[in-house]
Amino acid sequence: MNQIVFIELINPFKDKVFRLAKRLLTSTEEAEDATQEVMVKLWNKKENLDAYNNVEALAMTMTKNYCLDQLKSKRAGNLKIVHNNFTDREPQLDKKLEDSDSLEWVEKIINQLPEQLQILIQLRDVEQYEFEEIAKIVNMNETAIRVALSRARKKIRESMLNTHGYGIK
Repeated sequence: MNQIVFIELINPFKDKVFRLAKRLLTSTEEAEDATQEVMVKLWNKKENLDAYNNVEALAMTMTKNYCLDQLKSKRAGNLKIVHNNFTDREPQLDKKLEDSDSLEWVEKIINQLPEQLQILIQLRDVEQYEFEEIAKIVNMNETAIRVALSRARKKIRESMLNTHGYGIK
C-alpha cells in the first residue's frame, strides 16, 4: 500500500480518532500525540490492513487502548476525562448562558460515571457510531452496550432533573 492510498484510507476517520483521544486525555497536545501514535502504528501495519474488515474500528480501538494506557501511566497522572467539543449556533445571550450551564452540568455528571460508560457515551452519543461498531471497539456485546447506555442516560437525566428541579420531581 502506497502513501496516497494509506492517506485516503485514514482521512475519513482521523478526526474521530483525535476527538476520542481528546475526550479521554483532555489535553489537546496529548490527544495530538495519541493520534500521531495511532497513525504511525497503522502505517506500520499498512501491508496487513486489508485483512481487517473495518480499519476505522481498528483505529478507534487502538486509540482507546493507547489513551487508557496513557491515563494509567505515571506521566499522565494529572490528566482527567473531560469533554468540551460542544459548539453554539449563536442563540440569544440568555439562551447561551443557560445552555452553557446545562452542558457544564452534563459534563460534570458524565465525568462522575465510570470510565467505560464515558467511553460508550462518547462513541455513541458524540461520535454517533453504530452499536455494532462500538461492540468491536470496546469488546462488549451490543445488548450490554444498549443496557449500559440506557442506565447512564437515565442517571444523567435524573441528575439534571435534581439539579434544575432542586430535587423536586
